[in-house]
Amino acid sequence: MVRKPGRMYRNIDGPAYTRREYMGGVPNPKIVHFEMGNVEAKNDFKVELSLIAEEACQIRHTALESARIMANKYLSKVGSANYYLWIRVYPHQVLREHKMATGAGADRISSGMSKAFGKPVGTAARVHENQTIMIARVNPQHVERAKAALKEAAYKLPTTCRIVITKGQGFIK
Repeated sequence: MVRKPGRMYRNIDGPAYTRREYMGGVPNPKIVHFEMGNVEAKNDFKVELSLIAEEACQIRHTALESARIMANKYLSKVGSANYYLWIRVYPHQVLREHKMATGAGADRISSGMSKAFGKPVGTAARVHENQTIMIARVNPQHVERAKAALKEAAYKLPTTCRIVITKGQGFIK
């Protein structure tokens, strides 16, 4: 498989690497909140918008936090009591990196470390095709603002996404 530049952690390759008790010093995910807005009334809103991944990939915790900030920024303009935003994925996958030496003579130093294990550098969420990444619940008068919020959040993610709108009389707990 040929990797495209800049997409080192996006592709899913190899088994899941999640056992933190065997690793030393895994960085915590940067995601601050997984639920925002009016959490007490999360089942009282009439419209639910879901951000769904169209292809399988890994989303780094920094990208999830960036998408969360963007969606929350757009939705907070309708008032914190008028929306509910929920991040559905959690970055369990630990990413490792073998830092290579650069500069003069670096080829001699790094030539003896083929298939090196690497140190933990961050975490990522493994997302499958058609998996929901983020949910926004609003009332009908704020649907356009919620659509714009999820669209802006999708720009921060390494996969193409679609928005699915569900209408109902409240949601089951």
